Amino acid sequence: MSPRMRIHYPGQKRNEDARIAAVPDAAKRLRALGAGVSVDAGFGDALGIPDAEFAEAGATIAPDPEAAVACADLVVRLHKPSVEEVARLAPGSLHVSYTDPFNDEALTRAFADRGVSAVSMEMIPRTTLAQKMDAMSSQASLAGYAAVVLAAERLDRILPMMMTPAGTIQPARVFVIGVGVAGLQAIATAKRLGARVEAFDTRPSVEEQVRSLGARFLKVDLGETGETDQGYARELTGGQLERQREAMAAKCAESDIVIAAAQVFGRKAPILVTRDMLARMRPGSIVVDLSVDTGGNVEGVIRDEEIFAGGVRIVGHSGFSRRVAGHASQMYAANVVNLIEHFWDRESKRMRIDLEDEILRGCVIAHEGRIVHERFRDGRAES
Repeated sequence: MSPRMRIHYPGQKRNEDARIAAVPDAAKRLRALGAGVSVDAGFGDALGIPDAEFAEAGATIAPDPEAAVACADLVVRLHKPSVEEVARLAPGSLHVSYTDPFNDEALTRAFADRGVSAVSMEMIPRTTLAQKMDAMSSQASLAGYAAVVLAAERLDRILPMMMTPAGTIQPARVFVIGVGVAGLQAIATAKRLGARVEAFDTRPSVEEQVRSLGARFLKVDLGETGETDQGYARELTGGQLERQREAMAAKCAESDIVIAAAQVFGRKAPILVTRDMLARMRPGSIVVDLSVDTGGNVEGVIRDEEIFAGGVRIVGHSGFSRRVAGHASQMYAANVVNLIEHFWDRESKRMRIDLEDEILRGCVIAHEGRIVHERFRDGRAES
């Protein structure tokens, strides 16, 4: 074992996704801890960050990417690796990335079989202490912003009220469904652009947050609802979903932009905007489905496409945060470094894995040859 932890960031090529797992500042912070840091050649090319900037921050430019992965104590990625890439990791090493544990049982098993300790970034608990490590929230916030900006660009009218010699232009109406991190940022962005904003969520507790941003909250009596320990809304019954759709139909019909951002952690997103609701909307209206990665909130949405339903544009792009790849990379890199720093042992100059810790117990899915996360043991994927 190396006297200090060797951390490697391999390059990842994904179509239309320029995000990377580290920026030079992240390398500088890790070097300050005493870790060795390396990146593949051309790691930051997609964002216009030359190798020289990583080198100036203290990182080594790995001449042999496969050898760098094989000898690393910790490998950090953004996207999940393939099973074949896991086979190249050193047994006993640590791997940090998104891992899609609810849908990729084979990958979780591969980590365990290889003896690699795997941290799943989407499983970071949503607690005050872990907030600085919460990559899901960081990326969702950027996605909420990007969704409104794209919708505003697609819309054939402006968002703010404008008084002109030709008359007064009324503000556009924006309706946000699902007031999680992405929904809150969508509300804030639409308000800053001058729109009239309303929002709905199954959790009455978020009403105060909606109002604090200057938006109106749509109240619907759904009976008993709640949220998961990750801060997501709990799955509704069929009857509750129907009552929710009925209440939202009128709001969708009068809206210029609908942002659908309702998700249930670890489960398929509920269909909230039906074809009947779309048929009642004005031609030229925009519906952005931020939940398309988990199945979508809009009936008929097609992943990574923009389609029309009776004159209504349905935007189904996945990974909205990649539209602001520079800041998305900066935030993800900081989330990972914050995680490493929090569990860094300054004496051994290594990141420690203590499954008694609440944060690590929530995000470590494999350790010492076993699947250790309680939700995924024995092939179970429980939410």
